[in-house]
Amino acid sequence: MDLPITAEDVERAESFLAAGDIETAAGRLEELAGSADAWAEEECADTRQRQWFAFEDAFDRLAYRRVEKDPRELVQVDAPLGRLYAALAFVRIRQQDLAAARDALMQAVRWNPMNCAYRLDLAEIFRALGDAKEWAQLSYSVIERASDARSAGLAYANLGQMFLDEQSARPAAACSRLASRLAPGEARVEKLASRLAEEAPEAAAAPEEEVLFELEATGVPAQMSAEMAICLLMCASDAARTGDTHRAAAFTVRARGLVGDEAARALIQLINESDAELAQEKAAGAGTEGA
Repeated sequence: MDLPITAEDVERAESFLAAGDIETAAGRLEELAGSADAWAEEECADTRQRQWFAFEDAFDRLAYRRVEKDPRELVQVDAPLGRLYAALAFVRIRQQDLAAARDALMQAVRWNPMNCAYRLDLAEIFRALGDAKEWAQLSYSVIERASDARSAGLAYANLGQMFLDEQSARPAAACSRLASRLAPGEARVEKLASRLAEEAPEAAAAPEEEVLFELEATGVPAQMSAEMAICLLMCASDAARTGDTHRAAAFTVRARGLVGDEAARALIQLINESDAELAQEKAAGAGTEGA
């Protein structure tokens, strides 16, 4: 199967973006996107049995399988399609064509639904287009899928703004505290904290267990997905097994940032125990076959 684009193709187009040459970047990206669209229409017909994705790494694939529980065969496309459409969306934003930027980012999410940066950028586009409902829904979708603390914090900041708009001060206060813990220093997080202190000081000062309880009563989880942390730590374990200590450490740091040191340690112990049990079962099975 001949792929329509390569990482080098996208990198060359991005170099024009970095240099501020939007016109040249737009032409290159439009050409690449046209080739990708035509190729996908011909080669990647989705069915009830099969779906095509361009996950960035093994973690994204594992996380998608565990979170989405998609029973279909997942076919990996080894081309940076999500990155291509995200770059095209950036061009459309610079060209002040938000509808086209929305369409490009929807394609980026379609090819890699586990990339929360795409989801958060798409949420902001919908908000700019006046669709607050889609903005909130995309932000909520990040909570379950976030594999890094910053993405989760920005999602909570968005939801906190939504709750304040709806006069739900205590859930907003809970979102503000979670966002500040996960993504301190982010402008969006600080904006929510400032607005909360001005508009709902009583909620801002309320006991944490109370505001977290009220947040969960709305259906928004007050803690990050253990599934994401488990996927990160499983990938860390696999990387360590192959001697890739850098990747193993990076996955572990992300898991700790997401759920905290104590929870991460407990999950690591659980994974290690599970791996040991599987190894024992395999050894016992091999011994039985040899007998």
